[in-house]
Amino acid sequence: MLTDTQCRNAKPKDKSYKLTDGNGLFLEVKPNGVKAWRYRFELASDGVRKENLFAIGEYVYVPAGETPAQAQARRGGARFTLAEAREERTKARALVKQGINPAHQRQLERIQRAQAAAVTFEAVAQEWLGLKDWEQTTKDRRLDMLTRVVFPKIGRLPVDSIKPAHILDVLKTAAGNNGPTVAAEAKRTMSGVFELAVSTLRAEADPVYPVRKALPANKTQHKRPLSTEEIGQLLRDLDGYERNFQTVAAFRLMWMTLCRPNEVVGARWDEMNLDAGIWRIPPERMKKRKEHVVPLPRQAIEMLRAQQAVTGRHAHVFPNRDDRTMPMTDATLRQALKYLGWSGKYSPHATRTTGSTRLNEMGYAADWIERQLAHIEPNAVRRTYNHADYLADRTTMMQAWADMLDLWKNGAKVLPIGSKRA
Repeated sequence: MLTDTQCRNAKPKDKSYKLTDGNGLFLEVKPNGVKAWRYRFELASDGVRKENLFAIGEYVYVPAGETPAQAQARRGGARFTLAEAREERTKARALVKQGINPAHQRQLERIQRAQAAAVTFEAVAQEWLGLKDWEQTTKDRRLDMLTRVVFPKIGRLPVDSIKPAHILDVLKTAAGNNGPTVAAEAKRTMSGVFELAVSTLRAEADPVYPVRKALPANKTQHKRPLSTEEIGQLLRDLDGYERNFQTVAAFRLMWMTLCRPNEVVGARWDEMNLDAGIWRIPPERMKKRKEHVVPLPRQAIEMLRAQQAVTGRHAHVFPNRDDRTMPMTDATLRQALKYLGWSGKYSPHATRTTGSTRLNEMGYAADWIERQLAHIEPNAVRRTYNHADYLADRTTMMQAWADMLDLWKNGAKVLPIGSKRA
C-alpha cells in the first residue's frame, strides 16, 4: 500500500516506473515528472480475458485550505489525491464486475454530459442552423428572427419541456407584434428545430404540430407581381431615396438582371466583366450550386461603372457599411422599402415574380426567362438534353427589359405584346 509521502517524494527517472498500491491501482512516474494514476484490470472479450489499463488521472498533493468548490473543480480536471484515486479505483472495479469497461463508461458519460448541455431550444436551434446548406445571409436572417421573436420566449427552456402552449404564445405574440409573415416563418423554423431534437432523442414530439393551424393562414401579398404603374412608381421612389446611393444601385441591378436579392447584395467585382457585359455568379453563391451567367444591359453597365468608382477598391460591389470586407445584407433592401412606404406591398423577392410575369406578357420564350431566373428544368428528361444557355437571346431580352423599366419609370403605360419567341 502506498503512502502519500511516497507519492509526493517519487522522483522522475530516465524511464517510466510504477509504484503499486493494490487491487490493480498503481502510480506511473514518467521521465517528464508527470505522475499518473492507472488501474489495471481484466475483462472478457469474445470469451477471452484480456488485460486493460484505465487512466484515472494525475496525482496531486493538496495542501490544507482547499475549499469544496476548488476540490470539485480539481477532480473535474482529472487530478486526484491518493485517497481519491482509490475511490476512483473502487468505482472502476464495480463496473468491471458488471462486465463494463470503465474507459467506455467514461466516454459514454462525457457524451451524455455534452448532450445535457445542449438541450435548450436555443442550443438545438443553433445546431439546426449550422446543419442547413443555406447562404450565410439566409442563416443570418433566420437567426435574427429567432433572436427577436422566439428565443426571448423559449430559448432557455429545455427542448423536451416545451409544450404546445409555449408555441402558441410565441406565434400569437409574433403575429401581433411582427405580422403574419414572421409568425409563419417562426412556425416553420421551430418545427424544423424540433424535428432535429426528436431525431437526436432530445425531445419526444414536435409541440408545433398541435397548434400549427391556430392562427389564420398567412395571406401576404409580398410576392405578387407588380403592375407596370407600380414598377414605375417604385423606381421613381427609389430615385428619391437619398439616404444611400449604394442601396439604390443594388435595387437597380436586381431589377435589371432579375437575380435573387442575396445574389445581388453579395456581388463581387471579380465576378463582373463590364467590357463584355457579363456577370458570372459562381456555384457557391447560387441556390442550385451551379454557375449562373447573367447578361448585363447597357444601363446596368453604366450604373456599375459609376459604382466601381466608389467601391472598386473593395472586393464587394456593395460592401457592408460597418465592415467593408463583407457585403451588405439584404435586410438593407427591406429597410429602404420600409422607409419609402413599400413595406407590406412589395418585397425584394417579388422582383423576380414581376419580371417573369411581364416578360411572358411581352412574348419572350419561357425557356429564356427560366434560364435568366436560374431555374432548373423540372422535367428530368428534358433537363438532360437541354443544355442551352440562351445567352445571346437573353442578352437581347434583358436589354429590352431594361429599356422598358426606363419607360415605366418615366410614366409610360405601354407593354409591347408581340411575338418574341424563338
